[in-house]
Amino acid sequence: MPKLLRNILAVVAGLVIGGFVNGMLVTISPAIIPPPAGVDVNDAASLARAMPLFEPRHFLMPFLAHALGTLAGALAAYLIAASHKARLAWAIGVVFLCGGVAACFMIPAPAWFMALDLIAAYLPMAWLGSRIGARLQPGRPG
Repeated sequence: MPKLLRNILAVVAGLVIGGFVNGMLVTISPAIIPPPAGVDVNDAASLARAMPLFEPRHFLMPFLAHALGTLAGALAAYLIAASHKARLAWAIGVVFLCGGVAACFMIPAPAWFMALDLIAAYLPMAWLGSRIGARLQPGRPG
């Protein structure tokens, strides 16, 4: 398979896998840490009205979804890529960071959570994904 095609596949796979991990964690989140009574977590208006009822524990699963989704996507991109492995892992992190910034405008959340999420959940996880990938594929240039 040509390098370019494999690199495109790596990015697409990284985005799909990362999005899947993120979505699954968001989906199971209410079963692990139930939202306040009467809140529909699938409705932005309901979330906006109920945000004062949310405690820090309610933000754990969204943070983990963002961080682990980015990590999984970056690692997948690194492992699949034919060349520029670290750059492609970082690209996944940047794309997910852009999604996180967009979410900050769409979903009301406390400033402390938005800052923590944007600073710790995306680019550091892309870096970690590339480091794990490098350890899993020793001797292969990134």
